[in-house]
Amino acid sequence: MKALVVETSSTMRAVLRRILSMRGFEVSEADNGPQALEVLHGMGTADIVLVDWTLRGMTSLEFITCLRHETAHETMVLMLAEREPGIREVHRALMAGADDYLTKPFTSLQIDEKMTRAGLTWQ
Repeated sequence: MKALVVETSSTMRAVLRRILSMRGFEVSEADNGPQALEVLHGMGTADIVLVDWTLRGMTSLEFITCLRHETAHETMVLMLAEREPGIREVHRALMAGADDYLTKPFTSLQIDEKMTRAGLTWQ
């Protein structure tokens, strides 16, 4: 199983890497949208992509749109927001191709719940 973490905070990337690695994922990281697309090209596919709501280099919605044009829709896309997003923001993210979102701070259990709800299984 492969995961891509696209997060501007190196601390948050480390936390997410640990959570996903403990579940058997091979984790790749990027700190901005363009770099994430490059990493994704090198990975081939990802089972889950966790995306910071506020990316650098391109917006998270632009990144998700590019991701969905290049990869299968089986890839789970989970948005990570600093604050509770408004209904319009959530709608725009879902229309761009996000599957769900979490508000920081979150627990590993909440990530598990989102993955389970999306039908993603892990070790």
